[in-house]
Amino acid sequence: MRLASKIFLTSTLVIAVLAGVGALSLRAVDRLVTVNREITTVTVPALRLAASVREAIAALTRLEARTLVLSDGRYEKAWNERAVLVARDLERLGYYATSGAEAARLREARIAFDAYRRVFEEEQRLVMQDERERAMQLADTDSLTYSGWVEARLDELMDAIHARGLAAQAEAARLEARTWTAVLIALGAAVGLALLASGLVAYRMTHSLETLSAATADVAAGSFREPLPIESADEIGQLARSFNSMAAQLRQMEETKDEFFAKFSHELRSPLTSIRGATDLLRDGVPGPLTEKQTRLVEIIGGSSDRLLQLVNQILEISRLRAGLVPLDRAWVELDRLVAHAVEELHPRAEAAGVRLERDLIGTDFRCHGDEGRLLQVVVNLAGNAIRFTPKGGRVVVRLVDADPELELQVEDTGVGIPAGEIPHIFESYRQAHRDHGGTGLGLAIVKEVALAHGGRVTVESQEGKGSRFSVLLPRV
Repeated sequence: MRLASKIFLTSTLVIAVLAGVGALSLRAVDRLVTVNREITTVTVPALRLAASVREAIAALTRLEARTLVLSDGRYEKAWNERAVLVARDLERLGYYATSGAEAARLREARIAFDAYRRVFEEEQRLVMQDERERAMQLADTDSLTYSGWVEARLDELMDAIHARGLAAQAEAARLEARTWTAVLIALGAAVGLALLASGLVAYRMTHSLETLSAATADVAAGSFREPLPIESADEIGQLARSFNSMAAQLRQMEETKDEFFAKFSHELRSPLTSIRGATDLLRDGVPGPLTEKQTRLVEIIGGSSDRLLQLVNQILEISRLRAGLVPLDRAWVELDRLVAHAVEELHPRAEAAGVRLERDLIGTDFRCHGDEGRLLQVVVNLAGNAIRFTPKGGRVVVRLVDADPELELQVEDTGVGIPAGEIPHIFESYRQAHRDHGGTGLGLAIVKEVALAHGGRVTVESQEGKGSRFSVLLPRV
């Protein structure tokens, strides 16, 4: 086989492996798209529709009360029209109830709603017969019972759908991790195969050329005895035919080489056997318990595991935030107190880094309606980053500005700053302007998602070598 054919076959093999990697990646991406499509086209619409029906039941009970109290036919007509819509929506929910538990909850909700409609019809019949008191009793007993059952079953249905959405999100995260692993392994195999194939071709070429070069040297030295064996039919094999007169010397060289390898293998066998036996003894603990240094290595392994767990949690969290699956526990929050708490929490870290951590307030009203835990996470992430990127002797200021109708949280430092080319990408996941300072590249992405979830926004101003200022603007309500 000619050299050109060998190189072509090697390249073809590498391309085939890379094509397999591409096919594997496309298949994994298709699965991810399927999971995300299920979330966006089934889970989210189902939750919205179920919530809408849940609210409609409450509206029906109010219309029912007005119908009985005021005896106004318009309320009765409105109740009937709304009931038809609810019944239709309950039928539509059957499309989204994919599991047995969801279908069971929906079936119970339909049965309870049908019973509720029959009770309302009975109430209207009693009103027409001038038995208003009995109608009111039905409203206070059976009507409340059946409407409550409908609401309870809908709540359970929403919980089941929400759980299914979380499971799909978790499956997407696991699939993403498996995809990365599989692609990296496949790419590694492709690169390894390419190197192996290229190395084999190169080795055969260089070995033959080296042999020919040695034979040429032997010819020059006058030590040629026997012809060269023809090992291939390619160009190098054709060239080797010119050196057939050197076969004897080359055979001697082969014998010398074989003798060398045999002796070399014999000499290595004994020490390798001893090393293997000693390794087994250490693994079995025969020499004794672990030393302090070995114990420290175990601690390092534990610390590495903790850092890995932290990174996973941050990814769920950022995935769940972006998917809108993290509900905000909104309440009125005094941001000045929250900032004071965060600064107090970060003071030991700042002192250990030799950084001066300060708090500043501009204005008087620092109340906003938001999730206190998530807002605390924003302050801690921004201030913690500022401390990590500020050299010893530097200064970090956490500032609140009463910029009615918004509140502005500023975290300003005198640290290393951000390169101008990195500023547009600084809030992207896994993006780090300075990788030598540690971190996972997810902290600022979480800050951005929390701010967006509160209806706010986050900006950054930075000059490399002089410091940075991150600003989070939050609406008060």
